[in-house]
Amino acid sequence: MPFEPPTHSVERSLRATCGAKVVAGVDEVGRGAWAGPVTVCAAVTGLRRPPAGLTDSKLLTPRRRVELAAELEDWVDAHALGHASPQEIDEMGMTAALRLAAVRALEALPVRPDAVVLDGKHDYLGAPWRVRTVVKGDRSCVCVAAASVLAKVRRDAMMAELGLEHVSFAFGDNAGYPSPVHRAALEELGPTPHHRLSWSYLDGLERWRHLKKERTPVPPPLEQAGQLGFEF
Repeated sequence: MPFEPPTHSVERSLRATCGAKVVAGVDEVGRGAWAGPVTVCAAVTGLRRPPAGLTDSKLLTPRRRVELAAELEDWVDAHALGHASPQEIDEMGMTAALRLAAVRALEALPVRPDAVVLDGKHDYLGAPWRVRTVVKGDRSCVCVAAASVLAKVRRDAMMAELGLEHVSFAFGDNAGYPSPVHRAALEELGPTPHHRLSWSYLDGLERWRHLKKERTPVPPPLEQAGQLGFEF
């Protein structure tokens, strides 16, 4: 059953309610992986009609994602990517690592957004950014859908490159996520320098569980957007 295409309704709402002329959609990929970075894309799309077939990257075939990402790179007004490494994830926890990657992406844009649309219901970004969260925003909101595709294609390419160095792990196929091949390689060879050592998968690997790191998560920002009057 086909999904409804994303629209600019959120972007138009932000323009109308708070005068946000530059709106960046933000989405992440790699949150649940065992290896590799968490990657965040910030995309500014304006209000033009998007390329045909734009939707949540998870609903697209790998081939179509790559094709669409190439179209989006020329179509978006601006986009930038930010990453948080496995070591940063281990040190600070996923929520803080997501914020770090998102800030890196947003600050790499050529123009500072007036508002940010985050996919999901949790604002992991916080002040000083003006944030609106949208559940399933990667399906319903053009700027978030664009960020979703660009983030997924870029991270998959990065993991495929790492897969050339670590052939047994098949990163080109699993992108660092759990899979039978990935787990078998871990059991035999142990984690690579690209693995997250605070993840629970190590608990089940008797030969390697001594490598597990206990992380001390960094608390989220005390000042959240809504507390500063940025809720809209």
